[in-house]
Amino acid sequence: LASPETSVSVSAHNAAVGLAKAPGCTGPWEKFCFGLDASALQERLFVSEENVDGFLGTVLCPSFCSQSPLESQPLIEVLDVTEDRIQIRLK
Repeated sequence: LASPETSVSVSAHNAAVGLAKAPGCTGPWEKFCFGLDASALQERLFVSEENVDGFLGTVLCPSFCSQSPLESQPLIEVLDVTEDRIQIRLK
C-alpha cells in the first residue's frame, strides 16, 4: 500500500477507506480482508470475471460435473459494476 494516498472518510451512516497500491505493484486486487482485529478477519473478493467464474464453478459444480469438460465451462462475463448492482452474463 502507498500510505500517502490512503484515505479514510467517516460519516454518521457510512465509512469509506481509499487504498492505493505501492509503486511497482501492478494488476488488479483479487480480495481484501476486514474486521475488528486480526483474529476475526472476513475475506471479500473484488468483482472480476475470474472471481465470478471461480464462485460459480463451486456453486454450479454438482450440476455441471457430470458433463464433458467443454460443456461444463460456462461463459461468464462481468458486464457492469456500480455501487448499487453487479450485472453478469452467464451462458
